Amino acid sequence: MTENRSVRVRISGRVQGVGYRAWTVRRASALGLSGWVRNLADGDVEAVFSGPAEYVSEMIAACREGPRMASVRAVEELGPDEPYAGRFEVR
Repeated sequence: MTENRSVRVRISGRVQGVGYRAWTVRRASALGLSGWVRNLADGDVEAVFSGPAEYVSEMIAACREGPRMASVRAVEELGPDEPYAGRFEVR
C-alpha cells in the first residue's frame, strides 16, 4: 500500500514569467498528483502537491530544475498540508 503525502512548497529564483506554473501543472498531472500552484507577490511560486509519497518527492525534486527558462534558487518545504483532491490547478 502506498503512503499518501501532502506538502506545501515555496520555489524562489527566476520562476515567474518563464512558464513555471504551466510546467508545474503538466508535470504534476502526469504524476497523477492533486493540488495547486500560484504566483506570490514577492516573485516566488507556491504549490501544494498531494498524492503518493514517492510521486510527491519526485515532483519536489523536479521543481529544483523547473522549466527550461527558469533559474531556481531554492525549493523550501513549508510542511505538511491538508490532503487535496481533484485536478492539479493554477490558482
